[in-house]
Amino acid sequence: MWTKIMLLGIGGFIGSNMRYWISNLVMNSLGSYIPYGTLIVNALGSFILVFLAIYGTEVVEVDPRLRILLGTGMMGAFTTFSTFSLETFSLIKSSNYLLALINIVSNIGIGLCAAWLGFVAAKSLA
Repeated sequence: MWTKIMLLGIGGFIGSNMRYWISNLVMNSLGSYIPYGTLIVNALGSFILVFLAIYGTEVVEVDPRLRILLGTGMMGAFTTFSTFSLETFSLIKSSNYLLALINIVSNIGIGLCAAWLGFVAAKSLA
């Protein structure tokens, strides 16, 4: 158990630093009119996590500890959007198109509603 905790912590440290530095680099390069940094981080994280998941299970057998470090730890801290993308991609890959659509609409819809509720709650305390 302690090994997993350490792997998640190290991966999380790396991933959160990657998110911060890459996002800032992109925003400084492209501007902040549209949050390009988040867009690039989400796209990059989605690519990396799905690549690691497929490569590490279908191409070669990657040690589960490395998957925890890189997948859950690093990519989990880099962007949770990558997990959403992997789960949705897995549903599509297994021909569960309706579930994939429900997953997309639910995550985006509930996420935006939760953001609105957070806004309303914070404003009510002002």
